[in-house]
Amino acid sequence: DEFPQPLKEALANVRDQVEGRCMLVRRAKVLPVEAIVRGYITGSGWSEYKRSGTVHGIKLPEGLKECEQIPNGPLFTPSTKAEQGEHDENIHPDKVAELIGPELAESVATKAKQLYAEAENFAKSRGIILADTKFEFGLVRNIVNGKEQDELILVDEMLTPDSSRFWSADKYEMGRSQESFDKQYVRDWLVSEQSGWDRSSGANPPALPESVAAATAARYVEAYRRLTGSDPIL
Repeated sequence: DEFPQPLKEALANVRDQVEGRCMLVRRAKVLPVEAIVRGYITGSGWSEYKRSGTVHGIKLPEGLKECEQIPNGPLFTPSTKAEQGEHDENIHPDKVAELIGPELAESVATKAKQLYAEAENFAKSRGIILADTKFEFGLVRNIVNGKEQDELILVDEMLTPDSSRFWSADKYEMGRSQESFDKQYVRDWLVSEQSGWDRSSGANPPALPESVAAATAARYVEAYRRLTGSDPIL
């Protein structure tokens, strides 16, 4: 009912196809930062820690084990948001202030950690550990107290297996890599001898075998089922 009248008229003949499947949106100015929050030390964070004892340049205590929960975490560990085809670059949180200003940087870090904390608690209640996740934020113009100003909002997907690292809580064991419900399964296959791909060669990665694609899809479905309590519509 909130749709503008011209759009209502345009959709009148296909209402049964779009009702409940569409929404009104506003164009946002997307911030050039990916707001990654890590609760556990794994992935690229673990690789950096083994080299230098840091994660995104943040010094951590000595002696941490792979996939250990980060002491005094979670950590805000941002990256640049690269153009399509380019690679994101992990950066220290202080760099975010240089990119978008200190006040906005603090808001992004605070809100990202708050969102992670709420999601982590919910996931644990469903038997899943949210090891880390990524949020993206943008700005939209809104009228606040009679004045037009920028409002910080979430953009893009959030808390999906594509943007998060999900582990089964009942199989979690510190000191080793974990079984996951996310795209780590694809990453692991790509760097395995079975794929035959050399990441440093510059060659494009091979097509995923049907078995790998099916196993990945099954993990995504299981994550959805555990988190929502229902089956996805496929």
